[in-house]
Amino acid sequence: MTRRALLASSLLLTTVTGCAALGLEHPPTADPAEPTVQASTSKPAAPATTPALSDSQAQEALITDTDLGAPWTPTRGAATWRDGLLKATTSVAECQKLLDALYSDELFGAPARTAVGLDNPETSAQLRYQLTGRRPAEVDRTLAWLKSLPQKCARFTAGAGDGIVEDVQVTGLPLPEVGDARQGLRVTLTLWGTAEDNADGEPTVLSLDVAAVRAGEDAFALTNGGLGDVPNTATQAAVQLGVRRLADVRGQGRVQV
Repeated sequence: MTRRALLASSLLLTTVTGCAALGLEHPPTADPAEPTVQASTSKPAAPATTPALSDSQAQEALITDTDLGAPWTPTRGAATWRDGLLKATTSVAECQKLLDALYSDELFGAPARTAVGLDNPETSAQLRYQLTGRRPAEVDRTLAWLKSLPQKCARFTAGAGDGIVEDVQVTGLPLPEVGDARQGLRVTLTLWGTAEDNADGEPTVLSLDVAAVRAGEDAFALTNGGLGDVPNTATQAAVQLGVRRLADVRGQGRVQV
């Protein structure tokens, strides 16, 4: 069996389910942070800084399979398409940077503060979610870079070895209006291999949602993808749940102080 046939037969996608009951279809915009009241002094008081999340808080802020609901489960390992399709090269520097970030799962750069992987066994889709310890200014630079990619890398070709050529398209992906700043992408890789691989005339298509969000001093990124047309229901829910979970963790920290 050819490489393409192995990928397609092991990871066919159907419709993502389990998120509709979360009540997240029309998320409200996150409330702005309340201003810190400072005592009057002869000199302006320095703005209060938000402490970094502790290790336990960072773990608590991760979304889980329970949040997304059935059929999502904890991951059993990296999807086979990660090596088969995302490990690719192109002559366009900015587009190579995107492919490298998707393959390494490091949109904000290494290392991630903490991360979790979730699988949908019914569709073979995989969602990978990570919190970063980067400062807001660094996060905003990453968001600006992602925003530029639908223009810089709207369509390009990449080689994945063994004579395989991928047609890659990058478009913007609308995200819920939550957090303070956000950027989404839909990356589609269409694989055209040898004549033998494509004897049936049907290419292999990897669809990948990419989302990055900053909420105050905190930020997270996620990818949700698989072979075929991946519905982005889980992407939308994970973005909303991620911001909500961070707000809950921060709120608990203020109560405990």
